[in-house]
Amino acid sequence: MRDSENNLRRRVRAGERDAFAELYEQCARTVYNHGLRLTGDWSTAEEIMSETFLTAWRVRERLEADGGSLVPWLLGIATNKAENARRGSRRRLAFLVRQPQPPAVTDFAPEVDGRIDDARRLRAVQIALRQLRRSEREVLSLCVWSGLDYQQTAEALGIPVGTVRSRLSRARAKLARLTDEGPGTNMEPQAPRGKVISEAALAALPVREETV
Repeated sequence: MRDSENNLRRRVRAGERDAFAELYEQCARTVYNHGLRLTGDWSTAEEIMSETFLTAWRVRERLEADGGSLVPWLLGIATNKAENARRGSRRRLAFLVRQPQPPAVTDFAPEVDGRIDDARRLRAVQIALRQLRRSEREVLSLCVWSGLDYQQTAEALGIPVGTVRSRLSRARAKLARLTDEGPGTNMEPQAPRGKVISEAALAALPVREETV
């Protein structure tokens, strides 16, 4: 497996478009999901995914020839893109707050029940995650939901493995406390308790150790 990963890495580094297309097919969904967990917005996650691969193509020559999976590299780029998106969103919101309130317009478009449920579920989880530090959210997303081990997460974020462990431990403890508290001032009132717990409880799962 590592030989094939290194082969793909070398081909991407050399600028082979077929290799980059293969990388996109393998990792686009993973990058999108990571962006979605960090931002809670589908359209922003799509932008993060696109910008991540554009940046990856531009900086491909910086890759080491041997290093295994390219997933940590891509998710590291995506993490930076997500932070940039959050900053841009805060600036836009600050601008909108200063504008006159537009007249209300009723939206008669039919909604799909599954889409609504997904949105409520994601919103409830995001409310819990927002109470973590940004650094804790990033480690939690990479280790628990994206499936990276400690070493790969450290590579993606450019931090020591010990820092990954300590941040993840703090994030788990905080989410466990929020889950125990249940929906209230800290949770989305409209979201059923079970749906919040089903996502937050993933933080209690053990993270696989560094690969040898």
